[in-house]
Amino acid sequence: MKIQDIGIAARQASLTLGLASTVEKNQALQCMANAIRNQIQEILKANDEDMQIATQKQMPASFLDRLRLDKNRIHAMANSLDDIANLPDPIGTILASNARPNGLRIERVRVPIGVIAVIYESRPNVTADAAGLCLKSGNAVILRGGSESFHSSCAIVNALHDGIRQTSLPVTSVQMVPTADRAAIDELLQLDKYIDVIIPRGGMNLIDYISTHTRIPLFKHLAGNCHTYIHADADLQMAKNIVH
Repeated sequence: MKIQDIGIAARQASLTLGLASTVEKNQALQCMANAIRNQIQEILKANDEDMQIATQKQMPASFLDRLRLDKNRIHAMANSLDDIANLPDPIGTILASNARPNGLRIERVRVPIGVIAVIYESRPNVTADAAGLCLKSGNAVILRGGSESFHSSCAIVNALHDGIRQTSLPVTSVQMVPTADRAAIDELLQLDKYIDVIIPRGGMNLIDYISTHTRIPLFKHLAGNCHTYIHADADLQMAKNIVH
């Protein structure tokens, strides 16, 4: 499938997802979770292939650990989808409301964004997490994981699709770029007609590249220190003030 066709299919799916009920979305999430549990062996086999390639490339031990899946990590992915299903539905929440002098009431209400593209590095669990969070919030998602986790992510998406097929929602609610070719990212970044926002998840090099090669709005995190180490002789009140 061409990258543009993926964008078109995602846009169509978003129209259905945006009107889906909480029950429909939660049912899909639970079916997706069960499908992952039922396909553990297929996911492990795909992950072994990624691990062998990464090992041959002599990737660092920390990288291999992020890439590695086992039964516990796969069950954790499925459990995360169940947890997302149990979260309150954000869609329809009234954030603010006020009445005008003429009696007109104006409300600010949460609605889906539409189509979200998530571009991330080689953590296979992000495939399931991103798909689940987007579906819960009524958004279609296009996933593009790191090339080193390509086989693992494909196996996870296949399981997610099997789960969605058991529901009334379109299977194209969750799609993955079907190639590890980096050129596919550049094609994805040009789909401003179909993608409403991009979420890059990875290092600053990835985020900087995406920022300078697309007109699509981004949700991006920035680098920063999020740890405070407290020496045994430190002033604890001062340390608390620093944290706050």
